[in-house]
Amino acid sequence: MSNQNNQEIKVTWKGYLSLAILVILFSGIFSSADNFLAAFDFSKLCGSFGQIVEGVTFTGKGGTGAKDGFLTALTLIPAVCFAIGLIDVVEYYGGMEAAAKLFNPLLKPILGIPGITGIAFVSSFTSSDVASIMTRDLYNQGLITDDERTIFVSYQYAASAVILNTINLMAPLLAIAPLAIGPIIVIQFFCKLIGANIVRIYLKFFNKKQNINEGVA
Repeated sequence: MSNQNNQEIKVTWKGYLSLAILVILFSGIFSSADNFLAAFDFSKLCGSFGQIVEGVTFTGKGGTGAKDGFLTALTLIPAVCFAIGLIDVVEYYGGMEAAAKLFNPLLKPILGIPGITGIAFVSSFTSSDVASIMTRDLYNQGLITDDERTIFVSYQYAASAVILNTINLMAPLLAIAPLAIGPIIVIQFFCKLIGANIVRIYLKFFNKKQNINEGVA
């Protein structure tokens, strides 16, 4: 599927429904729910590891170096595998095509990337790992160009997983933060957009200059 024919794709109601469910799962809307709605939150569905002793999982406490990094990486595997499985199901029902249609009018103006990245865009609010895997797959499948990948990565890298990480870090920041958590997230999101568009402008002028040099050569 090319970026040029996104508007010609026919999407069934199954595609829109599967996309809506996936967006809700990745958005973190129900992250604080303690009833049946918790089943619509990705982090809650991923669950947690059991404790060997109180407050300590199999990764232990006080680890350092490559060994501690290896155990930390192992904890990411279940969430990434689960996310890929969900995405494959949504893709089967046409959810990626629905994302291309719905997100294209939003993402093209603000970031210059196609709507097919919409699911990765939403997932990046709560998970940097899942979003990075999806971005890699989109590029490998030829759905986004190298420049679009660079712009999208620059957006994701700054304040990664902005909602989840800000909420998790808010407790120690309460003593020094002059704003509530909502405005802080908005400021971070705005800065992410600025950073990505700086890269976008740079790539535009770099490519223009390269094309001129190649024409002269």
